[in-house]
Amino acid sequence: MHPQPDASHSSRGSSSLEQLIVLQILRDDHHERWSRAELARETGAPPQDVGEALVGLEKDGVVHLSGDSAWASRAIRRLDELELIAI
Repeated sequence: MHPQPDASHSSRGSSSLEQLIVLQILRDDHHERWSRAELARETGAPPQDVGEALVGLEKDGVVHLSGDSAWASRAIRRLDELELIAI
């Protein structure tokens, strides 16, 4: 019997949108915190899709959310410093 794929992944948006969000929150030319509206504008994705992707990324420990703000977790920042996240 084969294991079932993680059903939560499909409900939290496409992985390409998640990638775009992570790349945005790691930008050096923006303050640490991003609003959901800024992320929607920068990624070109509908706000609802951005919100769903952010919830999934928070669940996985990639970002932190508070109200309308999102920012990179310490672990993701460190991986970026180690140049393990590439554009």
